[in-house]
Amino acid sequence: MSKNGNREYKSDLFSMLMQEKPYALETYNAVNNSNYSDPDEIEIITLEHGVSLSIRNDAAFILDMNANYYEHQSTFNPNMPLRDLLYYAEDLRRWVETEKKNLYGMSKVLIPTPHFVVFYNGRDDIPDITTQKLSDLFHKPTEDPELEVKCSVININPGHNDDLLKKASALSGYMFLVELIRDYQKEMLLSDAIHQAIDECIQRGILRDFLARRRSEVEKAVTLDFTFE
Repeated sequence: MSKNGNREYKSDLFSMLMQEKPYALETYNAVNNSNYSDPDEIEIITLEHGVSLSIRNDAAFILDMNANYYEHQSTFNPNMPLRDLLYYAEDLRRWVETEKKNLYGMSKVLIPTPHFVVFYNGRDDIPDITTQKLSDLFHKPTEDPELEVKCSVININPGHNDDLLKKASALSGYMFLVELIRDYQKEMLLSDAIHQAIDECIQRGILRDFLARRRSEVEKAVTLDFTFE
């Protein structure tokens, strides 16, 4: 079974972290060099069941009418702009219906501004930041696309984007935990590696409250992540 098929039914660790509004806000500020301070301004809009049985997004939220779509990947995926377009279109459809917007009236219907980011933590070495474009996927390329989606792929592996990671404890803590598990897994079973890595993170104060509060969920989510990494 594919990784996406499994993740349709089980949130991974990254999704769990971004469901925590303080972490989502901190990550947004780090990515955008902003200074929003109230986590309650975050509105989580993650598609729990996805656009289809095989497509669901990791994390999405609205802040100050900015719609942010965050994914994490351990394998570089060139199709993210297309996936992001589907996520955003589905959210717009639901938003227009919920807000009862009149698309046929004389007044402009102002919509949330979309921003698409992928946090990459795979084993392949890629640049610090890569921009993917929907137009790169067009069967017939055009220099002036009438529809475009841009997605920023940010490498969060050790040695990449250190300034960003210093500002985002959720991302840096996530990567620290992942690297610990990878190291421990070289000499012990995956289940033992996960258990020991979580213990060490808690002892060091890395994601301490989150890991202590949601430990059983984290262990299941990380097991799934590593099984299909």
